[in-house]
Amino acid sequence: MRERLRAVERLFSADDAKMLAAAGLVHDIGYAEKLAVTGLHALDGARHLRGVGAPERLCALVAHHSAAHVEADLRGLADELAAWADERTPLRDALWWADMTTSPDGEVVTFEERAKEIQERYGPDDVVSTFIQVARPELAGAVERTEARLRAAGINYV
Repeated sequence: MRERLRAVERLFSADDAKMLAAAGLVHDIGYAEKLAVTGLHALDGARHLRGVGAPERLCALVAHHSAAHVEADLRGLADELAAWADERTPLRDALWWADMTTSPDGEVVTFEERAKEIQERYGPDDVVSTFIQVARPELAGAVERTEARLRAAGINYV
């Protein structure tokens, strides 16, 4: 974890590094039982954060983390998610990379291991399993771009 924090400081401005750290800490807040309303944790988390006065950029990063727009489409929630723009920046890619290369137990895993774990945890008939299959190219792209940036900066991220 400490290595990943040092990497953030080498790739982003101090403000962006703080934003990435904050988004990493709260991106899954929408899973909290009291906040889960729609079934789309990214949307529920962003709505909660907006409600408590969090910066709009943080809300948007949470709303769109890890290709949430794909799951929003599958759940019929695309219009609600559209309240926030997906910034499509290296910072956003780094958030997706962190989410897609970290196990639920906090272990570093490959993207393929993470995608497999998600499908196994939710089962073949769950919307989340469909989501991970449909979103795979977009998620893999963010992971690949971030890993290329890390390599270019001479950062060993494994």
